[in-house]
Amino acid sequence: MAASEPVLQDGLNYWGNQDTTYDGVLGGFGSGSLPRVESLGSRKFLLYLLPELSTVPSASRPLKVPPARRTRALDVGAGIGRVTSDTLLHLISDVVLLEPVGSLVQTALARGRASEAEPPPEKESKLPLQKRKWKGIANGSKSVTFLQGTLQACDPSHPTQTATPLGRVGYVPLTPDEDSGFDVVWCQWCLMYMKDEDLIAFLKRSQAALRKESRGAIVVKENVCSDGDGGVPVVHFDEEDSSVTRSDLHWKKVFREAGLSLIHERVQYGLPKGLFTVKMYALR
Repeated sequence: MAASEPVLQDGLNYWGNQDTTYDGVLGGFGSGSLPRVESLGSRKFLLYLLPELSTVPSASRPLKVPPARRTRALDVGAGIGRVTSDTLLHLISDVVLLEPVGSLVQTALARGRASEAEPPPEKESKLPLQKRKWKGIANGSKSVTFLQGTLQACDPSHPTQTATPLGRVGYVPLTPDEDSGFDVVWCQWCLMYMKDEDLIAFLKRSQAALRKESRGAIVVKENVCSDGDGGVPVVHFDEEDSSVTRSDLHWKKVFREAGLSLIHERVQYGLPKGLFTVKMYALR
């Protein structure tokens, strides 16, 4: 009998056979407007949650900005590092990147290491997003730590103990920061590969890893299908990549069972027609 819920190894096998490019990880939409529109939507969402992350004067930035401190994000199911490079490094000091598929995480690591050399500034803006240097790596103001492992095994409170460390680029702290918690746990287009019980357990562990001194949040950005007639939660299973698409009400059921509070939600607009609706949820 065919599976009706995600099987971890089937998902890993599927992604192990995909191209390690923006087109490969975005289903053929990597060379159009989707990467830029999507990452800008994510940055706006994150700035709404934590306006103090704004690097320029704005109406949303607090008049009294808290004392400067290094901010940390965990990017799970991070693939080739697209969200790390195009969203998180624009706002966050230190990113920990977790990806289970070897070919994808090795591409992310290669991109990070290639960013350690300063690019010619006059040429950088003309390059496609995938070939641009990662912000803050060459000058050592930001960092990315690379881990290979699954979300099912990951404990965000001790990420390097529950995944295989592959390296770090950019800023190096005077004292180890591996277990210092996170301001943001970013989960995008990866939770669809988890069974509900595994997802709930991971979300509980992520909540425990949020920094107490900040208004930290778990951000879930995933495809959403329509709820059933009469407001019934729905889940659709896709055999091709062993993933599920959850309806809005099913997502919120999962969040409640994980003991999380929904603090903000927003639809990602501007994506090509014919795709599932993509929603962002912020949770604590």
